[in-house]
Amino acid sequence: MMSGTISDTTVSSSTPAQAIPADVSGQMLDLDEDDDLEVFSKNVTLTDGSSADASMHTSPGSMVNQYRFEEEDGDADTKDIFVTVDSPESHVTAIETFITYRVVTKTTRSEFDSSEYEVRRRYQDFLWLKGKLEEAHPTLIVHPLPEKFVMKGMVERFSEDFIETRRKALHKFLNRIADHPILSSSEDFKIFLTAQAWELTSHKKQGPGFLSRMGDTVRAVAASVRGVKNRPEEFTAIQEYVDAFSQKMTSLDKITQRIVKEQKEYLDELKEYGPVYTLWSGSEEALVDPLKSMAGCLDRCCRETEEQIRQLSENLVPTLHEYVLCAETLKAVLRRRDNIQAELESKSEALATKKADKEALKEEVDKLEDRLEWANNALKGDWSRWQKSTRNDLRATFVTTAEKNIDYYEKCLAVWESFLLSQKTSVSDGDVGGGSS
Repeated sequence: MMSGTISDTTVSSSTPAQAIPADVSGQMLDLDEDDDLEVFSKNVTLTDGSSADASMHTSPGSMVNQYRFEEEDGDADTKDIFVTVDSPESHVTAIETFITYRVVTKTTRSEFDSSEYEVRRRYQDFLWLKGKLEEAHPTLIVHPLPEKFVMKGMVERFSEDFIETRRKALHKFLNRIADHPILSSSEDFKIFLTAQAWELTSHKKQGPGFLSRMGDTVRAVAASVRGVKNRPEEFTAIQEYVDAFSQKMTSLDKITQRIVKEQKEYLDELKEYGPVYTLWSGSEEALVDPLKSMAGCLDRCCRETEEQIRQLSENLVPTLHEYVLCAETLKAVLRRRDNIQAELESKSEALATKKADKEALKEEVDKLEDRLEWANNALKGDWSRWQKSTRNDLRATFVTTAEKNIDYYEKCLAVWESFLLSQKTSVSDGDVGGGSS
């Protein structure tokens, strides 16, 4: 998947011969779960098409700026629905404590009665929307929601950091739907954006009954147990890609969280380091200036390290974990596609062997064939779209991380270079003073 750039292996419904290669795992980062990550881009393509290798005398900052990006989708001018999630509020009742978020929608679409809406939604409302979209479009890729419960060892639930992280994830979730050519036209999405709380509650109750949902679950389990006999090769290739993608993203997610944890521990130690030099300067009259300078340098390095940790925590960590969840979403989509095919195969076998009720069974098989064809085409089209979006998203995240790391190390380097310069100047002044006396 990633080797300097992120490969764009897509599946096109019009050109099945150019589907994902059978061996896609070699395009992924070869990284074991517990290995340390050490990836360097040896060759960078410059904006003029030339190649720069690591030995060129080019500043790190300029190398980042020269990195070539492909254009984004370029549909910003044609976008007709904009959604913002902000202003979280805490609600405490006798039964529970929960957070609601303001959802503001601005649109020029004719199916909306107004051009602007403002509602408040809680997490379970987002969860309902995701379920309805997956129910209506089982082989479209609905962007994952953040987990309901915070991961052990991370920030506390309902803390400001947790709420802000969740707000950003919910904002991204809705905007992924708003940008989707099919999902954005869903009636459930429109109701989610526009209905008042009591209207949404009423709409939720209109869903399929418990027995109907149970029946769907039983059929899905039965289909998954049977499995599929003749899955098209292109979907097998997608499955292999997703499995490899999931493994690598899980490894990167774990390593990055470990790095952030170690950086926080390093920062705690660094904060204890500077005051020792300050205390020492009180008992070493001849070393007062260099000791205080050391303390000052360490203090500035602490501030820069805090900023670097913040950047990693707010940029890289959430994105990597988001794509761990994306991989699970993709697996679920592929399972639903297989379930449709498995049910079709089962009905087709019954039609071939059963003598009675052939007309009714034939009609059911025809409907399943149409459903499978639609599901396959929907998945192939959405897979291509998802890969392009993923490539752009991950690339932007990695480049931002590179920029922030360069900025961090350059600032720390400048701190220590200024210390060295001050000490050389001090020594030089001392020599001159000694000669004149």
